Amino acid sequence: MSFVASRLSLIKPSPTIAVTQKARDLKAAGRDVIGLGAGEPDFDTPAHIIEAGKKAMDDGLTRYTPINAIPELREAISAKFKRDNGLDYSVDEIAVGCGGKQIIFNAFMATLNAGDEVIIPAPYWVSYPDIALLFEGKPVFVECTAENGFRITPEDLEAAITPKTKWLIMNSPSNPSGAAYTREDLKALTDVLMRHDQVWILTDDIYEHIIYDDFEFSTIAQVEPGLKGRTLTLNGMSKAYCMTGWRVGYAGGPKELIGPMTKVQSQSTTHTSSISQVASVAGLNGPHDFIQDNNRVFKERRDLVVSMLNQASGLSCPTPEGAFYVYPSCAGTIGKKTADGKTIETDEDFITYVLESEGVAVVQGAAFGLSPYFRVSYATSTELLEDACQRIQRACAQLS
Repeated sequence: MSFVASRLSLIKPSPTIAVTQKARDLKAAGRDVIGLGAGEPDFDTPAHIIEAGKKAMDDGLTRYTPINAIPELREAISAKFKRDNGLDYSVDEIAVGCGGKQIIFNAFMATLNAGDEVIIPAPYWVSYPDIALLFEGKPVFVECTAENGFRITPEDLEAAITPKTKWLIMNSPSNPSGAAYTREDLKALTDVLMRHDQVWILTDDIYEHIIYDDFEFSTIAQVEPGLKGRTLTLNGMSKAYCMTGWRVGYAGGPKELIGPMTKVQSQSTTHTSSISQVASVAGLNGPHDFIQDNNRVFKERRDLVVSMLNQASGLSCPTPEGAFYVYPSCAGTIGKKTADGKTIETDEDFITYVLESEGVAVVQGAAFGLSPYFRVSYATSTELLEDACQRIQRACAQLS
C-alpha cells in the first residue's frame, strides 16, 4: 500500500515550472537553451522596495506578525483598492498570504465541499483546476476561442452554471493569453452572475497594471457593486512590482470569507515574511513610475514577438492586451513532419520539437486547457527574444 495520499493522483506538477526546470537542466548540461517558460519579470525589484526590506531587518522587524499581516500592510492594500479600483475594503476584509496561489488555496479549502463546481474559462493558469481538485471541487472548463479573443461569453457562462456551481474564476489580463476584459465585457458577465446568487467570483487581477495600447482595466466588484459581497478580488506584488521571490499575495473580500481563510492560514504558513510585508508597504505606498517604464519595454517586446511569430510558417499569433505572454496557434504545423520523419500531432509534439531542434523552451497549450497553442513569456531581454523567435522560425521552416 502506498503511503502517498490518493488525492495527489488528481493533480500534476506545474507544467510551467517543469518547462523552466527542464531548460535549466539542459543549460547545466551544456546545451544552448533559451527559456521562455517562466512567468517572471526580468526587471529587478525597485530600489526603494529593497531598501525598505533592508531597513526592516536593521530595525529588528523579524518576528511573528498577525496572520493577515501587519496593520500597515493591510491599510496600504485597502488604500490601493480604493485608489486603483474604487473599492472600499476595511482592514478586516483583507487577506494576505505567501503569494496569490496561497490565497486561492485558502479560499478553496475554506469553501469547497465534495462535488462543488468551479467554472474555469480555458485557456487558464495551470494551477486553478489542480487547486480545486485538491479540495474535492469539480473543475468545469469553458473553452474560450481565439475568435472570441480568448474571453468567456455571457452565453457560455450562463450555460456552464448549475445548482452545484460554487465559484467562477476570472483572470484579466490573462495568463496564458494576455487577453483582457473591457468594462463592457465584464458588465455583460455580471448581468448573468446577478441572476445566480449561489455563484462566488474569484477575480485574479495579478496583471492589472501590465496593460498596453491605452487599455483601461476594470475589475468585477467595481463594475457591479451588487456582486462585491460574493467576490474575492485577488492581487499581489509579484508581477507589476517585480517581487516574485518576496511571496506576497493579497485579496479583498467579505468578512464571512476572509475569516475562514484566515483560520486555514493559521494552521499552515501563519503569515508571509515580515520583511516582505514591510517591503510591500513601501511598494504600494511609494512611487509607481517604474511600472510604466517597464510596460514600455514589455510592449516593445510584445510587438517584436507577435511580428516575428506571425512570420513563422504554420503559426498565428494574436496581439494581447496585457500581461507578458503571447499564445500563438501552431495549428498550421499539425500533421507536418520533422527532418527525421516524426509527425507533429499535438502542441506538445511541437514544443518538444522546438526545444530539441533549436533549444527554445516554451509551454504547450494543453497545459492551459486549449490546444493547439503554446505560451511564450516575453519577460526576458529583447536580444534573447529576437534570437528565440528566429530559432522558432527556423524550426517551422524545416517542417515539411
